[in-house]
Amino acid sequence: MSSTFNTNHIFKRRNIFVSGPIIIGAGPSGLAVAACLRYQNVPFLLLDRANCLASLWQNHTYDRLKLHLPKQFCHLPNFPFPKNFPQYPTKNQFINYLELYAKVFQIKPQFNEAVVSATYDDKHGMWRVRSEKAEYICEWLVVATGENAECVVPEIEGLPEFSGEVKHASSYKSGEVYKGKKVVVVGCGNSGMEICLDLCLHGAFPYMVVRHSVHVLPREIFGKSTFEMAITMMKWLPVKLVDRIILTLAWLVLGNLEKYGLKRPNIGPFELKNTKGKTPVLDTGTLKKIKSNEIKVIPGIKRFSHGQVELVCGDQLNVDAVILATGYRSNVSSWLQETGGKSTDAPKGWKGENGLYFVGFTRRGLSGASLDAIRTAEDIGKIWREGRNQAKKLKPFHIRCNSQL
Repeated sequence: MSSTFNTNHIFKRRNIFVSGPIIIGAGPSGLAVAACLRYQNVPFLLLDRANCLASLWQNHTYDRLKLHLPKQFCHLPNFPFPKNFPQYPTKNQFINYLELYAKVFQIKPQFNEAVVSATYDDKHGMWRVRSEKAEYICEWLVVATGENAECVVPEIEGLPEFSGEVKHASSYKSGEVYKGKKVVVVGCGNSGMEICLDLCLHGAFPYMVVRHSVHVLPREIFGKSTFEMAITMMKWLPVKLVDRIILTLAWLVLGNLEKYGLKRPNIGPFELKNTKGKTPVLDTGTLKKIKSNEIKVIPGIKRFSHGQVELVCGDQLNVDAVILATGYRSNVSSWLQETGGKSTDAPKGWKGENGLYFVGFTRRGLSGASLDAIRTAEDIGKIWREGRNQAKKLKPFHIRCNSQL
C-alpha cells in the first residue's frame, strides 16, 4: 500500500517554469536578495523548508540574544532599523524588523517546501530545483540558506552514556530551568559565552570549555563600538596595525585574560576574521563573571561517564547537564549539484557559474549578506533587462515574417 502511494506521489509532482530566479532560504539573506530583486522589477520565487521566515532566529536562538554589532551595520538593503530601536536590537526586535521588511517589499515565501536537490541541466541551460512538492525550472538560482543550516555536534567519548541532559545551543532558550545545577558549556564563541552568562544570572553553575585560543574584545571601548572603531581605522590603516591598536585598547579595558584561561591567538582578531572567517567574541558581561569565578573556565574534555566529565588535565567534575555551543555548518553540498553533477562544497564568493549565486556565505555577517544581495540582484537585473530588450527587438521581425506568409 505505502509503496503504491509513494509512486503515485512521485508521478503527481508538478513541473513549474519560473521566469525569474529561485531563491532558496527565507532568512535575512533570502529576504535581502528578494527585496533587491523587487527593486530591480525582477520576479522571483522564494522557497523555505520551515514554516516561518528567519526560522533560525525564531526557533533556534536563546531568549537573551541581541545583535552583537550596532544596528547601522546590521540592517538589510534599503530599509534602516526604526529610530526608536536601541543600538543593539533584541532578538524579538530583529524578528519584528524582518517581518516588517517582508511586508514592505511584498515578499511572500512558500513555506514548508524543503529543497531536495538543485541540479544544472547542461543540455537545456537551466536549473532544475526539486522540492518535496514540485520540480521547478529556472534560469537563475540564488542560494541563501547561509552557513548555519545544520548543527555541528562533536563526537566526544562517552557522551552518549552521559546520564544528564545534553542539548545543542540551538535548543537552549533560558537558564531558568538550570537553577542550582552544574552545567558544562562546550564552546567559547559568542553563543557559548552568552549562554554561560545567562546560566550564571539564573543561579546555575556554568563551566565553559575552552579548547583553543580565542580573541575576546570589549563590545565597546570608551563608549564607542569596538567593531565600528576597527572598521573606521581599516579605511586608512593596514589590518595588522588596526589589530595592534585594538588589542592594546582591549588590554587596557579588560586586562590580561590569559591568567583566566583565555589565551589569544597569534594572529590578530580582524586579520583572523578576514583570512579564516573566525569571529572574535564581543564581551557583554561574561568576563566579569569569569574573573569573579562564577563562571569557571576548564580545558578540553577527555571523556564523559555516567554523571561525570573527565578533563584532559585529569580532573573530574560531577555535572548535571551539557550544552554544545559548537556552532553550525552549511548543508549546500548535500543538495546542490553544478555542471556534470558535481556537488558544491564551500562557495568561494557571491557569484558562481551558469546563473548560480550565493548570498550570506562570505562570513561577513549581515552587512556582508546585504552586499551579496545587492550585487546578485543588480547582476540578474541587468541580464533580465537585456533579455527583455532583445525580445522587444525581435517582436517586429516576427510580425513582418508572419505577414509575408
